[in-house]
Amino acid sequence: MSQPFYFEPMLENPMALDRLELSFRWGAYGIRVLRCHLTSFPAGAVVDYHQHSEYEIHYIPCGKGRVILEGVAHALHEGLLYVTAPGVIHRQEADDHEAMGELCLHVDIVKLAGKEEAASSSMSPTGWGEEWEMAEAEACMGQLNKLPHVPAVDRHEAMKCFLVAYEAWQNNQLGQYTVIKQSIIQMLLRTVSAYNQEQQGVNLPARDMKNYRYQMAVQFITDNFRRPLTLEGVAERVQISSRQLQRIFKEKANVSFSEFLEQIRLKFVCSELQQTTLTLEKIAERSGFTSSNYLHYVFKKAHGTTPNAYRENTLLQNASTM
Repeated sequence: MSQPFYFEPMLENPMALDRLELSFRWGAYGIRVLRCHLTSFPAGAVVDYHQHSEYEIHYIPCGKGRVILEGVAHALHEGLLYVTAPGVIHRQEADDHEAMGELCLHVDIVKLAGKEEAASSSMSPTGWGEEWEMAEAEACMGQLNKLPHVPAVDRHEAMKCFLVAYEAWQNNQLGQYTVIKQSIIQMLLRTVSAYNQEQQGVNLPARDMKNYRYQMAVQFITDNFRRPLTLEGVAERVQISSRQLQRIFKEKANVSFSEFLEQIRLKFVCSELQQTTLTLEKIAERSGFTSSNYLHYVFKKAHGTTPNAYRENTLLQNASTM
């Protein structure tokens, strides 16, 4: 029993994606999609010698035939792909007795430079991953330019990305542009990988895990200081031992965990004393202190004055500036 055609959903509207005006930036490159469709060559059909100014990537989802690239003939069958770079002369032929399907990605790829590059804010790395996207795009385009003019096995299933893009268009839901864009990028990456079995990716950024855990702990304390917090509880949140977290606070903040937590709470207390008329009991409750007496003790020790005196002094200063 024959397997159903994987790309059968596209048969309803095989040229649907060609009707979209698709262009986007990937790293330092602008990509304009000229064609992204499913087609079929009847048995014996020939597309005579021609060339393009852009990249055209051909995937064979079914059938068989042959392609002549730069004067050399190559057999084609299901599961193969080949790339015709700008200026590469080629001729396509379906088998005399069997039709040949083709998924075609035709893209204009432009290196963005000069005024256009300078005008783009995304070209200035901001720590949100642009530099890694730029590195991957550069590596992909560099390899795309060097691909041999021979077919290769679609080892990474690049052609399946056509159906992903098509279904995004068909479903017409929020995120469809992003899905289609990422599908095109995946086609390019997987195509390059089909020719380079031992290629390596760019070196991804490694975290400073000590600083990462410190920042995560600080953020958790900042978000939850009103609740009862313990060294052990916060350490569990950042997935290290309480002893390790204590050492990190000593190294990064030059204070213990409990001292840091106290500083965060006192900062909030100062704000409450300045901006509200709440009682000390209520402020203690809102800031995570166990009682107003303990808050009074901690506040005086840290600021050299009582909470009430701090509030009165703030009111006097505000009155004198009016």
